[in-house]
Amino acid sequence: MAFGKGHHLHLIDGSAFIFRAYHALPPLTRKSDGLPVGAVAGFCNMLQRYVENNTGPDAPTHVAVIFDHSGKTFRNDMYDLYKANRSATPEDLIPQFPLTRAATRAFNVACKEVEGFEADDIIATLACRARDAGGACTIISSDKDLMQLVGGGVVMLDAMKNKVIDRDGVVEKFGVAPERVVDVQALAGDSVDNVPGAPGIGIKTAALLINEYGSLEELLDRAGGIKQPKRRESLMDNRAQIELSKQLVQLECNMELDFSIEDLEVRDPDPQELLDFVAQMEFRTLSKRLADKLGVQAPVIAEPEVQQAVIEAPAAAAFDTSKYETIRDAAALQTWIDRIYARGYVAVDTETTGLNEMRADLVGVSLCVQAGEAAYLPLAHRAGQSDDLFGTDALAEGQMDLDTALAMLKPMLEDSTILKIGQNMKYDAKILARVGIQVAPIDDTMLMSYAQNGGLHNHGMDLLSERYLDHAPISIKTLLGSGKSAITFDRVPIDEASLYAAEDADITLRLWQYLKPRLHLNRVTAVYESLERPLVPVLADMEMHGIKVDRDVLSRMSNGFAQKMAGLEAEIHEMAGRSFNVGSPKQLGEVLFDEMALPGGKKGKTGAYATGVDVLEDLATEHELPGRVLDWRQLSKLKSTYTDALQDHIHPDTGRVHTSYSIAGASTGRLASTDPNLQNIPIRTEEGRKIREAFVAETGKTLVALDYSQIELRILAHIADIPTLKQAFADGIDIHALTASQMFDVPLDQMTSEVRRKAKAINFGVIYGISGFGLARNLRIPRAEAQAFIDTYFERFPGIRTYMDDTVAFAKEHGYVQTLFGRRIHTPDIGAKGPHAGFAKRAAINAPIQGTAADVIRRAMVRMPEAIAHLPAKMLLQVHDELLFEVEDGAVEALTQVAKQVMERASLPVVKLDVPLIVEAGSGPNWAVAH
Repeated sequence: MAFGKGHHLHLIDGSAFIFRAYHALPPLTRKSDGLPVGAVAGFCNMLQRYVENNTGPDAPTHVAVIFDHSGKTFRNDMYDLYKANRSATPEDLIPQFPLTRAATRAFNVACKEVEGFEADDIIATLACRARDAGGACTIISSDKDLMQLVGGGVVMLDAMKNKVIDRDGVVEKFGVAPERVVDVQALAGDSVDNVPGAPGIGIKTAALLINEYGSLEELLDRAGGIKQPKRRESLMDNRAQIELSKQLVQLECNMELDFSIEDLEVRDPDPQELLDFVAQMEFRTLSKRLADKLGVQAPVIAEPEVQQAVIEAPAAAAFDTSKYETIRDAAALQTWIDRIYARGYVAVDTETTGLNEMRADLVGVSLCVQAGEAAYLPLAHRAGQSDDLFGTDALAEGQMDLDTALAMLKPMLEDSTILKIGQNMKYDAKILARVGIQVAPIDDTMLMSYAQNGGLHNHGMDLLSERYLDHAPISIKTLLGSGKSAITFDRVPIDEASLYAAEDADITLRLWQYLKPRLHLNRVTAVYESLERPLVPVLADMEMHGIKVDRDVLSRMSNGFAQKMAGLEAEIHEMAGRSFNVGSPKQLGEVLFDEMALPGGKKGKTGAYATGVDVLEDLATEHELPGRVLDWRQLSKLKSTYTDALQDHIHPDTGRVHTSYSIAGASTGRLASTDPNLQNIPIRTEEGRKIREAFVAETGKTLVALDYSQIELRILAHIADIPTLKQAFADGIDIHALTASQMFDVPLDQMTSEVRRKAKAINFGVIYGISGFGLARNLRIPRAEAQAFIDTYFERFPGIRTYMDDTVAFAKEHGYVQTLFGRRIHTPDIGAKGPHAGFAKRAAINAPIQGTAADVIRRAMVRMPEAIAHLPAKMLLQVHDELLFEVEDGAVEALTQVAKQVMERASLPVVKLDVPLIVEAGSGPNWAVAH
């Protein structure tokens, strides 16, 4: 039956429901796999209440939930800064979007979204059609943008306030009738959606002007006659911007839809389908409630295969700070040590004066053996008040003697029968090692989370606590302050410090109780036990040992770079025809695009031209000056980031640089180096390679570098099952030359370095999903030629395309991809549309390859200390596929032989690759020579 008089259409703003559900409820995860479902639960409850409340004679005859489609809309084409101010979507909400669509369908309610349009446009089109057909329409939303649709049978319902918004309600909100709402919005703008509007004119002034002049167009035409100078100037100077703003806020009422209002007729849900969905989400309460309403038996929702009460009860216990204790004497400490031995495990956390483990001092230790009961042992708090910036050197009263306390803790913390649990345990292990305590064995809640949820969210304690324990920890800023007035932890009064520190240990224990059993449920126990946990002491030892850096070499390099930069500046000024600040993007943009008239100039929000690396690399094919600027920037970065900054990182006591590795930083398992970052030293340029000359061996010792040869290409050949590549690796053939021969029909004995270089760029580019545009930029060749290279590559090696397609399909189905060793790398954005879609697919394709390579070198690092224990050698650094050692001169050959064997056999026995892993070795007095 055609929709018309007597019919009533309800249009539900789905996005509003989702965000309201997300922010109104505490975080909730599905017990069986940790999938975030809090917003889905709230959405289902809201939808169920809506269905229950809309029965009887006044019930709608037609209903739909309208969602925003991900990606850009036609408004972004009109104004690329539209909604640019919006904050990023919370990571744990992203995987819930498709589940809310599934929930809508499970309730048998129409679920609609259209690519390129916002939900408001779909609502506008349907509301206008309902009005034109003579029917009624209720828009269930409080979004002010939809108020322009009210009138002629269309009303809004603010479900939160249970308030109907009719024509009078719109006038109350905007000061004008619904048909003039867009005029007011065009003038007032919208900071949330980044609609510019007229500067200095708000809602009230806009309404006053529109009521006086009748319409926006009339107002703008007669703006010159406005008496108030600021209003007059704003309207006259910004007419184009105001007109654009009206286009942005005007809803589209004439969309072409592939469905009609008649398709939205109210339908009863299928009980089995609805209950199956609710059971799949593990919503036990909602399942029972729905079953009662539907008059059927509620499905049995099985508990995960663990003792759920044991897992959940401690973690869910209330946080009661009154049960936290401050340990002030030996008797109290001994009581806690006795409790720890009786329990067999303890959560441990250290408090220090800073974040640099090699320079921070130990201030105190917190302990917890039972959820809700924790203690803090203060050791080095000063007598100064928290608001006393300088404090005093005197120790505060009520603390044990440091040496006495450490002597009591040491046997327990080193006892192999007591498990020590920490959050980012590497930090605490290094702090305690510096006072003579070697903590072992350990468990790490940060790494447990990382093993299960890599790619979904970060793994800091505060986030994990809020996510899994529904508890926001005490903020460290409330104790230390911020900025110039910030104090160190030893200046915090002991009573305040105790609550904070004891809570940290309490949270850590609860997280352990929650996350530990789920390693098995999520089938990542082997990943945690073989790749994450055993790496902690290995990295801690490497970081503490550090690597010697020659300050004089760095100083000479800084001076040399400064001279080269001056020479480049002179060349650049000569090409430009005048002097300007090469380091100023604004001045550079003016030279490139205004004065030299080079193509592609685009201005950003500030009105300055974009002059980023991508822009300059494109322009370098048109003119020499952009290339010189890139060279200048490279030298400037080398100088500021390395040759200058590295001198500040040399430890005053050791004379060495002590980097810190982040185990849980990258979702693929690659380690990240910080303070300083030694993994991003550029080695593709001569100047970048020179920086490694400053990393030197001690007198009588040599640096040995061992590097996996083309490991990611080898893993690709195995995973994608490419016979040609596998055979080439087995035969020891130059893979880049082989690729060039296959693609360009050039015999191997006639291969030129230029052709091989192109093949190398394609080989590595394909792993990272490079586009024709990206390859053209790398090789500085026309885009069509670059795309032809890529097309030929896939024709010659079809298995690679199959691998890519299969990997993306797997990621879409499961929400993650896997390495050969079982590491899960979640892909929450794999279903995204628009500009993020390509990146998400490329990341998913690359992740199993890069992740497997990362797992291989982790396995090698874990085995290495035992393998080289009999040699006078230390493992110093890990940089991507390379390990760097320092060894006594007479043991170089022995170290090389042992380490090479460990690295080449690292995948065994878990994974037997179809291609051999080859490690290349080098040695010398400094890193540059060794590599």
